[in-house]
Amino acid sequence: MGKFVVEQRGRLDKFLATLLPEFSRSRLERWIEAGEVRVNGEVVTRTGFKLEPSFVVELEAPTETPSHDLTPVSLTFGILFEDEVMMVVNKPRGMATHPAPSLKEPSLVNALLGYGISLSEGSEAFRPGIVHRLDKDTTGALLIAKTDDAHRHLARQIEKKTAIREYLAVVAGDVLREEFSINAPIGRDVRSRQRMAVDPRGKPAITHVWKEARVNAGTRIRCRLETGRTHQIRVHLSSMGHPVIGDVIYSPKEYQTAALQLHAWRIEFDHPVTGERLSFEAPTPEDFLGYS
Repeated sequence: MGKFVVEQRGRLDKFLATLLPEFSRSRLERWIEAGEVRVNGEVVTRTGFKLEPSFVVELEAPTETPSHDLTPVSLTFGILFEDEVMMVVNKPRGMATHPAPSLKEPSLVNALLGYGISLSEGSEAFRPGIVHRLDKDTTGALLIAKTDDAHRHLARQIEKKTAIREYLAVVAGDVLREEFSINAPIGRDVRSRQRMAVDPRGKPAITHVWKEARVNAGTRIRCRLETGRTHQIRVHLSSMGHPVIGDVIYSPKEYQTAALQLHAWRIEFDHPVTGERLSFEAPTPEDFLGYS
């Protein structure tokens, strides 16, 4: 894309943002982190790398052509909050958060594009607006960013654990303890790439659990995520002998007759512009078994 000579001290990401205003800051950051930028002939992957006068910066930007279907589709989804920079939606069951090459049906991203709003670039080209994700059959509250600034602000809160995400679940059996935490690292299951598993070599994962009530199907519990690993709640609860009802991956067949009983019930965060602390609760779906 070009070779540029630095005239004054500053950060690499800010230098490129000033020179290339046609590209968003998040896209430039992705290029840096992907190793597409050289400084004085050496690859630099730190966005905050300090530049000095006379340094030479080279950028060979990759061609970003999404291989995922981003066709806008008119689909219904619940909206818990919306303003000019963000949304909180109540994702329905059976809708993937974003497109994937293997996905045949529209995702939430397709529905958001069909809704006709501006969206942040997201962490990847095929995930515009998506700050964090929910599994396809998990329902509930999800943050959507309309601007790149809002996306960075919200994603930082999740990373630094200042955003609170709480789930309701119905699990098999009678959970005896009223309150406990599961601190067990999670990694890819060596026996199946489609599954995750508790693995001492995996990434740190912590889930806090509160027992709420005994119900016909098992026990209704409330979970709070401290980390956000793939399938974290499902893997952690299964490892404790209380798999989520309806989980076709991690529960025995006798518990797979219902829909997945996992719902992202509440989310709390600071508004990315006003700083106001906000909290939203997503109504449970009709097939949630936690109240009978």
